[in-house]
Amino acid sequence: MDQRRCHDLRVEHLHAPLAVATSVPRFSWLVEHEQTAYRLTVRTPGGELVWDSGRTTSAATSLVPYAGTPLRSDTDHTWTVESWDAAGTCARGVSRFGTGLSAADWTAPWVEPVQDATVLERWSLQDWIRGAGPATAAEERLRSVQLLRQRIHLPESPVRGRLYATAHGVYQASLNGEPVGDEVLAPGSDSYRHRVSVQAYDVTAPLRAGENVLGIALADGWWAGRIGLTGSSAQFGDRTAATWQLHVELADGRRIVCGADGDVVSAPGPWRYADLFVGECFDARGAIPDWDGPSFDASTWTPVRVTDEPTTTLVPFAGEPVRRLHELPMCVLHDDGEGIVLDAGQVIAGRVRLRLSGLRAGQRVTIEHTETLAADGAWFVNIVGINKDQTDVYIAAGTGDETYEPVFTYHGFRYARIRGLDAGMRVDAAAVVIGSDLEPTGTFETSDPRLNRLHENVVWSQRGNFVSVPTDCPQREKVGWTSDAQVFAPAATNNARVASFFTRWLANLRADQLPDGAVPITSPRSPFDAEAAAAADGVGGIVSAAGWSDAIAFVPWTLYERYGDERVLAENIDAILAWIEWQQRAAASALPDALSGAPLSPEREARQRLLWNTGDQFGDWLAPSTMEGRPVHEAIGIAPALTGELVAPMFQAQTLTLAARMTAVLGRDAESAELAARARAVRAAFAAEYIDEYGDLPVRLQGVYTLALAFDMVPDELRASVADRLVELVHERGDRLDTGFLSVPYLLDVLCDTGHRDLARRLLWQSEMPSWMYEVDAGATTIWESWDAVAPDGTPRATSLNHYAFGCVDDWLYRRVLGIAPVRPGYRHVVIEPDLEIGVTFARGSVTTPYGAIGVDWALEGAGARVTCTVPHGVHAELRLGGRSIHLPPGSSTHHCAPVALQHN
Repeated sequence: MDQRRCHDLRVEHLHAPLAVATSVPRFSWLVEHEQTAYRLTVRTPGGELVWDSGRTTSAATSLVPYAGTPLRSDTDHTWTVESWDAAGTCARGVSRFGTGLSAADWTAPWVEPVQDATVLERWSLQDWIRGAGPATAAEERLRSVQLLRQRIHLPESPVRGRLYATAHGVYQASLNGEPVGDEVLAPGSDSYRHRVSVQAYDVTAPLRAGENVLGIALADGWWAGRIGLTGSSAQFGDRTAATWQLHVELADGRRIVCGADGDVVSAPGPWRYADLFVGECFDARGAIPDWDGPSFDASTWTPVRVTDEPTTTLVPFAGEPVRRLHELPMCVLHDDGEGIVLDAGQVIAGRVRLRLSGLRAGQRVTIEHTETLAADGAWFVNIVGINKDQTDVYIAAGTGDETYEPVFTYHGFRYARIRGLDAGMRVDAAAVVIGSDLEPTGTFETSDPRLNRLHENVVWSQRGNFVSVPTDCPQREKVGWTSDAQVFAPAATNNARVASFFTRWLANLRADQLPDGAVPITSPRSPFDAEAAAAADGVGGIVSAAGWSDAIAFVPWTLYERYGDERVLAENIDAILAWIEWQQRAAASALPDALSGAPLSPEREARQRLLWNTGDQFGDWLAPSTMEGRPVHEAIGIAPALTGELVAPMFQAQTLTLAARMTAVLGRDAESAELAARARAVRAAFAAEYIDEYGDLPVRLQGVYTLALAFDMVPDELRASVADRLVELVHERGDRLDTGFLSVPYLLDVLCDTGHRDLARRLLWQSEMPSWMYEVDAGATTIWESWDAVAPDGTPRATSLNHYAFGCVDDWLYRRVLGIAPVRPGYRHVVIEPDLEIGVTFARGSVTTPYGAIGVDWALEGAGARVTCTVPHGVHAELRLGGRSIHLPPGSSTHHCAPVALQHN
C-alpha cells in the first residue's frame, strides 16, 4: 500500500455516487498512518473551487461533513483529501460525486398510460387465516405492463447526460434501445404517499445528435400490485404512472431539460401481467422490436394522460439499488409427472432464467417456485397464501433458441418446477439472486462446518430480505416489519455496509409515523394497511407495539454504535421523542385489565401510571413453548397474552435510555438528564410491580427474564437471583431455546454476563429443536421463521424458511467467538476477547469498520492458543487474553496464551 495515498474514498458511505441524496454530503477515507490533520477541497469539473476546509487539526477520517456554500443540484464535483501524520508526511486521494435533484427542481408532471380495468382484491387478516378467497388470480384480474415512449431531439451530442426517473409502480428505462442502468425493480419500495425515490442515471453515452427515444416499461410493483400478509392489491393506488427529467449539457455549456409531458405515447407491452407475488406472464409472440428506438413507428400508440399528482414527494434515492447479485446453476432433480424439478442448492430471493430451444410458437412454459420439498421429495408450495402463486409464465415465440428471465417480479425459493416442455427437452436454468447491492464487509470461519453453515445461513437470509427495504420474508409478505429490523440490525452491520440502506428505511419509518407519535409496526405502510388495522381486532388491529415500534430508537443507535454516525441520531431524535411521549400518554391513560376497577394505593397507582403495560401487544412473539402442540391460529396469541404486559414497559425503559444517550451525543444535556431520570423511574416502577423479593417474575418464560436482565430492569441486589431463575428455565427446557422474536438477541449475552458462559455455549451447540443447530442439521440454507419449520422426519410446515430475525445470533458470533466488540462508536475503541473455549479449534474473520478491517485469527495449539490480530490506523484496540490486557498497535501482531481450559463439542 502506498503510504502517501488516501484510499477507499467515499461520499455518504458510497464510492463516487452519481447523485447523493443530501445537500450536505459527508466524506470518508482510509489512511495508513495516524492522522493528525486533514484538508478537504471540492471543485466543479471546470476546476472552480467550491469548498476548502483548510488544514484542520483532527484525527477524523469518517463522515466529515461538507461545510461550504450550498452545492448546486445536478452537478458533478471532484473532491480531494490530504492527510498528515505527526511527522508532517502527507497522503492524498481524489474522487468524485454528483448532486441530484430536489423536489423544487422538478418541473415534469406525472404521466399515466391508458390502463386495463382493475379488479381490486383486498382481504382481511381473518380472511387470510381462514384461507378465504381464490387460490389463484386469474389473468383478467391482472394488468398488462405498459410501454411509454418519448421522442427527444438534441441539436448535438451532449458532453453530459443525466436521467432522473421514478414511478408509481416499478419501471425499466431505456434510451435508443439500450437499457439504462443495471438496477431492477426501480424505484424500490417506499411509503409512496409521503416520499418517492428518484433514480439518477448517467446517459451520456447513448445520447446523440438528432432524434433520441426514451422508453419506460411500467408495471404494478409495490404501488398497485399485491403485497403483504393478505396479498391484497392496489394498496397505494390502482393506476400506475411515471415521471422523469432528462438533463443534458452541451459542449458550449448550454443545458437542456426534457421532461415527461403530453407528447409521451404508450401501448401494452408483451407482458400480459406482472405482479410481485403472482409472478409475471411474458408472451414472446407480442414482443415489439425496436419499440424504444428512433426508427420505430409509434403513430398508433395512445397519448398518455398528464395528471395533477404532486411531485413534492420526490426525493433522491439514497444508497445502493436492487440489482442482480449472483447466479446459481440449477440442477435437475427429477420429473415428478407434473414437470421438471430443479434445485438451486440454496434458498434465495430472485427468479429463474431459462434458456430453451425448439419451442413451438405459443407453447406455454410455467415456472413454479417453492423453498422446500416435502419429506418424500414431492413438490411443496410453502405458505404463499392468497394471490401469491409465485408462478412465472413464458409463451414462446417459436424462433429457435429463446431466453427468458422475469423482469418485474421476484420470488423466495430454492426449487423450481418447469411445466409445459416437450418430452426429452433439455433445461438450461440459472437462479438469479436479486437484492439491494450492499457491499459485503464481514468474514467468519471456524473449524466447525456446522457453525460456518449457521453463519452462511444468516448471510443468505440477510441477502434475501434486504430487497429495497428490510423485509420479513421474500415469499409470503415482502413487508418491512419493524421488529425484524431492530433485532437483526447489529448482525446486519457485520455482514454488509448497511448504513445507507437503513438510513433510507428510517426515512420511510419517520414518514409513516402517525401525527400522535405512534410508530407503525411495518414500514413502508400503505393506506390499505391503515384501513385493515382499523377494521380488525386483536393482533390484526395492532398499529404500534413494543419492540416493533421501538425500532425508531434501536436502529439509529445501532448505526451510531457501528458507524459513528451522529447525523442518523439527529435525523431521528424528534421522531423518537414523539414516540416516547405517545408511550407516556398510553401509560398514564390506562391500567392492565387485572387492575381495572381494583382499589390501588396512591403509590401503586402512581407506579402503574408510569408503565406502558396495556393495549394489544405482540409480546415475545413465537416463544416456542407457547406454540407447541397447538394449531397456529390458537397458539399465535398465547405469547402476546402472557408477555405483552411485561415486555412493553421494558422496551419503554430501554427506549428512554437510548434517547438519553442520543441527546447527550447531540449536546442536549438537560434533555438527556430528564430522559435518563424518566428511564430510572420506569425501571423502579417495573421492579416494584413485577419482580418479587426472590427474583421471580409473574411469567415463567425465558424471554421475560432475558429482557429484564438485558434492559437493566432488575435491581442490583436481585440480578443474581433473576439470572438463576433464567438458568432454571433453560434447564427445564433441556438446555433448549424458549425465547421469541424480541428476546433471542439478548439470551446468550445475558448468560455470559451473569456468569453462565458454559450454558450459553451449550445453547449455541444444542442440536435438538428448538435450536440453531437443529436447523443446520435439517439442511437449512437460510434462517427459518419458526424453529420447527421442518419436522425431524423432514416434513415441512407452512411457514417461511427465509426469515432473518433469529439470525441475530450472528452478531454474538462476531463479538464473542471472534471476540471483536466495539467499545466506542464506530469502533474507534475496540476490545478483542475471543472465546477460546467455545468448542472449535480455530476461528478467523474480520469486521469492516469506518477505519478499515479489524481481523482476528486464533487457533488452539497444544495446551495453549495463538491469536493474531490486525488493527487499522485510527482504532484503539485492546486484546484480552489469558487474564492480561494487551494494547494492540496498528498492523498485525501475534500473541500466545497457555494453557487454556478446552471444551469440545
